[in-house]
Amino acid sequence: MTSLRASTIAAASLLTTFTLLAPSSSASSSVVAAPGQDKPSATSFAVIGDVPYGAAQIAAFPGWIDRINAQPGLDLTFHVGDIKNGSSPCTDDYFAMIREQFDRFTMPMLYTPGDNEWTDCHRPAAGGYDPLERLDAVRSAFFEVPGRTLGARPIKVDSQADLGLPENQSLRTAGIEMATLHVVGSNNDRAPWTGIGNTTPTATQLAEESARMGAVIELVEDTFARARRTNARAVALFQQADMFDPSYQPTWDIGAFRPLVQALVDEASTFDGEVYLFDGDSHVYNVDQPLSAGSRWLTIHGVDGHADNLTRITVDGEANNTNFLQVTVNRPGAERVLSWTRVPYLSQP
Repeated sequence: MTSLRASTIAAASLLTTFTLLAPSSSASSSVVAAPGQDKPSATSFAVIGDVPYGAAQIAAFPGWIDRINAQPGLDLTFHVGDIKNGSSPCTDDYFAMIREQFDRFTMPMLYTPGDNEWTDCHRPAAGGYDPLERLDAVRSAFFEVPGRTLGARPIKVDSQADLGLPENQSLRTAGIEMATLHVVGSNNDRAPWTGIGNTTPTATQLAEESARMGAVIELVEDTFARARRTNARAVALFQQADMFDPSYQPTWDIGAFRPLVQALVDEASTFDGEVYLFDGDSHVYNVDQPLSAGSRWLTIHGVDGHADNLTRITVDGEANNTNFLQVTVNRPGAERVLSWTRVPYLSQP
């Protein structure tokens, strides 16, 4: 397991010195904060997702990165997938442009892919691509050096490159075990590629999804195992798919997510610390405990048991992407291990 602290010492100037975090003056009454903000912080990170969507946000994106870079005390940034909308072409040139922007982050940056950049690229408006070919393109554009983050000052992290999934990365920072999970919308790519003439999922498509989900579950299990060995205060997981979308309709096929939801219940319920799942996909900021006792999601996903210690946080995206989420690792004694604030961007498209 790669430690962010250890990487910092080894690389000397890779990260800025951790500083006490004062609330941003730009965080006005519109800011929503979790409990525990009264405790001073040693570490914080940003989470964004489902951005940039469309020409106006693409134009604004460099300024939004500048705003994140200017925020005091940030040590990492996570992008939880969907680097474009679902109706724009999935071109190599677009991926290269986003990669150039990602490398402008002054802190290490971790990205986990979303469905819009590969799964949904079969759509005519997205270019009518073979999604698995676009998945290869995403990996080439963003993960050509396995075990290294993006950003202007990359650090080493652990990854599942040996399994062919360099995007599944993990690290430890400030007593928190963290991992990015490649889990996407469109039923984790089990939805048919209708844009290229398929009415049912192909055998190759299903095989890729099954292997990727198996690797994700392995990473979840490994992350919790490390957390138990190291007496971690919390586990934080990052993925694109919102498996607990508040707008869910019974006609939706979300069956691909059941094995992961069961793994989360099994692992979180036997872990003494706190568990946080950050996602995007549904575009509306939301905080809940979808796996707590009595939750409707236990029945919807058909899983056994429950996990009262798991908190899910969805970041704003698409048209709602007017802010980034600043997450603080609180010192022992705070009400919660993590707390968070939605920090508005200084400009809007």
